[in-house]
Amino acid sequence: MTERWATFDCYGTLVDWLGGMRREFERLFGLEQADALLTRYHELEPEIQAESPGLSYREVLTLGLERLADEKGVALPEGEASALARSLPSWPVFPDAPTALGEARQRGWQLAILSNTDRDLIDASMVAIGIAFHPVVAASEIGSYKPAPRHWEVFRELTGATPETHVHVAQSLYHDIVPASALGLRCIWINRLSEPCDDRPTRTLQDLAELPDVLDALVPA
Repeated sequence: MTERWATFDCYGTLVDWLGGMRREFERLFGLEQADALLTRYHELEPEIQAESPGLSYREVLTLGLERLADEKGVALPEGEASALARSLPSWPVFPDAPTALGEARQRGWQLAILSNTDRDLIDASMVAIGIAFHPVVAASEIGSYKPAPRHWEVFRELTGATPETHVHVAQSLYHDIVPASALGLRCIWINRLSEPCDDRPTRTLQDLAELPDVLDALVPA
């Protein structure tokens, strides 16, 4: 029987990246500034990853927070430069994730994670999700950040998966859907933020509730 593979980005797709970060921004800078600072941080992080792909994600988070505070002229409390990295293991899991992932696995899907993070951080998030993924391709272990294609290349090397039996699932168009589509993969865009529609994804879902059925429709057993 041919293995069917579903690969996932973690943060934004399975774990609430924005919610976890916003909580830290509110704690560090106050409620009134949190959203505007988070919006700018969201722009700074991929810039840092593109400039320095060899940095660990902890280092990216720390540098991003320091650069943001300096750029915006806001005071970063003493000893808090690593606040985002310290908080990441406690970022909340989306409630729909464990059930959808468990159902997909029961239907025979192999589940893997391709993440722009460090291995120990993703391990902590897998415990919170309650689902073990294998393999896990982490940026810190391959020296590359998406949207560069190395995550998908390493995944293919590890598993032998082919585009015919592989579906990539993610929230970020920039980091995941656009590059994975360019590699010829079927993609499911989890549009949790109700962003404008894009014609690149194979399918678009607002959450993970219908994920097992859509996976089966794309690659029947």
